[in-house]
Amino acid sequence: MTDIHKGLVGVVVDETAISEVSTETSALLYRGYPAHDLADQCSFEEVAFLLWHGELPTAQQLAEFETLERSLRGLDPVVKDVIDTLPLAAHPMDVLRTAVSVMGARDASLRTAPAHGRTADASENNQRRALELFAQIPAVVAYDQRRRRGLHAVEPRDDLGYSANFLHMVFGEVPDLVVVTAFDVSMIMYAEHSFNASTFTARVITSTRADLYSAVVGAIGALKGPLHGGANEAVMQAFAEIGSANNVGRWVKDMLTHKRLIMGFGHRVYKDGDSRVPTLKAALDTLIEEYQRQDIAELYDALESSVADALGLKPNLDYPSGPAYHLMGFDTATFTPLFAASRVVGWTAHIMEQQQSNALIRPLSLYTGPPERAVSAGEPLDDQAE
Repeated sequence: MTDIHKGLVGVVVDETAISEVSTETSALLYRGYPAHDLADQCSFEEVAFLLWHGELPTAQQLAEFETLERSLRGLDPVVKDVIDTLPLAAHPMDVLRTAVSVMGARDASLRTAPAHGRTADASENNQRRALELFAQIPAVVAYDQRRRRGLHAVEPRDDLGYSANFLHMVFGEVPDLVVVTAFDVSMIMYAEHSFNASTFTARVITSTRADLYSAVVGAIGALKGPLHGGANEAVMQAFAEIGSANNVGRWVKDMLTHKRLIMGFGHRVYKDGDSRVPTLKAALDTLIEEYQRQDIAELYDALESSVADALGLKPNLDYPSGPAYHLMGFDTATFTPLFAASRVVGWTAHIMEQQQSNALIRPLSLYTGPPERAVSAGEPLDDQAE
């Protein structure tokens, strides 16, 4: 009898030096560093450097990294023109996926790579490609939200850090430091999470020797799903449906009666609670205080308690991120692109790691269809054939 591991549950398919969830502490580690410590002490730029290069940057390395990243922030006018052709009704993740495809199609280095497996130049060029995506995806996300509101694009500034510039391009101004800090924390906490669905998708695509952009586009497609990245959108939609803390009990009962999933709770890896939640919840608390939105805090606490009582589930990272991004002023449909803007760091780190010791990822399947049979002479192949 062949064992089937639905969803690859419990299957170890490869090794990685990029991140792990510690079995002893349940802490998420980036290259050995607890992610919550990095969020407390480092910038997102420092964490991106760590995930790509294996070590935190020196002061000189960080300065050089920041200078280069800031020089790459401008959005290619052709990419902007393509975005303008897309309907406003298109999901922002579809816009982001399309924009990255255009970036890849316009990368001249891909057109000069060897036809027999375009990985000969991967190390140097993929570092550049990863940094360009890191620098330019914020411009895509920012412009898409602004165009949906009938606003013009805001050009990036090279005198601001990553998170301050991102918020500036979205809202036309740099918000208070507490907001910038909370956003930076969210980017760090979302940056990497081992072989999650989108990252594994990127590694599968990379294993075929496809280019980095193709792998990132595939990862964006995987992240769009509500069981992965789309969960943070669903959390805020739930908050909107519930309305206030007084309605939580009735709403949860109705969800359970109709056997509907309550998004933002439970996790495949963390069995005793997502270790990332306390860090982002603390950031959310600073935003609640900044904007004087105690109603959000009450609703958050009531729903968390009700789900724990009814299902025994604890929040995952998407639960605090939804209301946090809402308070910052992001449209709900933009939440998952924000996740992608962060996770592109982890995706590209895994893409480059996969290339260093590549093997085509091709699992087996257990066939359950009809046994081998012959096609009878004269037997119609279509029941509708005359």
